[in-house]
Amino acid sequence: MNYFSRFAFAAFAALFAAGAAGAQNAAPPAGLSIELNEIAPSEKGCKLTFVAGNALTRSLSKVSFEFVLFDKKGLVERMAVLDFRDLPAGKTKVRQFDLAGTKCDAVQSLLINDAPACIGEGVDKGACMTGLKTGSKSDVELKG
Repeated sequence: MNYFSRFAFAAFAALFAAGAAGAQNAAPPAGLSIELNEIAPSEKGCKLTFVAGNALTRSLSKVSFEFVLFDKKGLVERMAVLDFRDLPAGKTKVRQFDLAGTKCDAVQSLLINDAPACIGEGVDKGACMTGLKTGSKSDVELKG
């Protein structure tokens, strides 16, 4: 390997190492995460269990999401605003909602349409939807 090749290789290796170190030190994106953890029949109808995480730098004193439930044909079954109450910064909470008159086996997917309430000191109204991460551990898909 000649001098130029060794120099180019060393420069490339240094740039690669700097990039890898920068990637390791990068902070995870700030935002909210909502996971549909379980969907199960209840006496009233259908109980939805969510795991909600707040990676924002500020606590939320009140947050609610407008959910759209789609049936097996892809048609809107219903819309509901679910109040997740408070979500402290850096914390994860479990929230359950019982949707009266909804049959769990008819629900194909959920869509978080909007966040009508996103309240916290110094929190922008759009912060709850910006960078929202969604997921599901059930057979029902959750989209944001």
